[in-house]
Amino acid sequence: MPERRPPHRLAAVPFLVLAAVVTAGCADPAADPRAVGRPEPTASSAAKGYCPLPEERRATPSPCITLDWNERLAENHGYREPMSITPEQKGEAAPRAEALAAALGKLVSAGTTEGDLRVVAAGALGVRQEQIEIRGDVSGPLRDVLVGGGEGRVCVNGAVDSTGQADAEVVGRTADGTCLPGLGGH
Repeated sequence: MPERRPPHRLAAVPFLVLAAVVTAGCADPAADPRAVGRPEPTASSAAKGYCPLPEERRATPSPCITLDWNERLAENHGYREPMSITPEQKGEAAPRAEALAAALGKLVSAGTTEGDLRVVAAGALGVRQEQIEIRGDVSGPLRDVLVGGGEGRVCVNGAVDSTGQADAEVVGRTADGTCLPGLGGH
C-alpha cells in the first residue's frame, strides 16, 4: 500500500503556487528586456487631448489631436505620400521612365492583356514581373491604367489616360511600401 502524506503538507502547495504567481506579477517594468532604451512615459509626453484652436496656439506645441479636419486627413493619408529620393536617383531612373512611357504608348494601339502588360513593363523597368503593380482594367483598349515598379526607394510609375496618352515619372516609394499610391477610402 502506498505511503500516505500528511494532509497539512498538501494544503500548503496551492498557497505556494499562489504566492509565486502574485509576486511574479509585481516585477519592476524597467527590468523588462523589451523596455531597454525606451523612456518611461511621462505626463508631458502623453497626448493632451484635442489641440488648442489656431488662435489659442502656444509657442511650444504639445502632442495632441488636431481639431482641423484637413490636418487630420493629411496625417491619416500620410502612408500614400512618396518618400523623398535624391536628384541622382531620379536621374538614374529617368531612362527607365522614358522606356516605360514608350512601351505603354505602343500598347495603347495594339491592346494587351494584364500578363503581357506585366511582361512589357518589367522589361522596360529592368525588374521582375512580380515587382510590377497594375491598377485599372486592361481587358479592352489600354485606357485609365496605372503601372508602377521599381527597386528600393525608387519607383517608375506610368499611366495611360482616358485619351490614350502614355506618360511615366520617377517617384519615391510610398510609406506603405508600394510604387502606386494607395487608394485609401473612408
